[in-house]
Amino acid sequence: MYLTTEKKQEFFKTFGTSEVDTGTAEGQIALFSYRINHLTEHLKKNKKDFSTQQALIKLVGKRRRLLDYLKIKDIGRYREIIKALKLRK
Repeated sequence: MYLTTEKKQEFFKTFGTSEVDTGTAEGQIALFSYRINHLTEHLKKNKKDFSTQQALIKLVGKRRRLLDYLKIKDIGRYREIIKALKLRK
């Protein structure tokens, strides 16, 4: 499996407040970004995997909504997570 429990805890420790606090927007955005990158690589090899393509579109939408929420609540945290994950080019 590409995403283990230890890897998830690492994301939440790095981007969230602690490794057990899985509800922070930053931790969830980081986790979604990792999953999006993994699915993108999968779709480069398997172009006709439409169920994965649909899951990728849903994940991108979830991440976008979380980023919008964070932008409204605290613009500083939003800018930090964008810079840390290199989401803007």
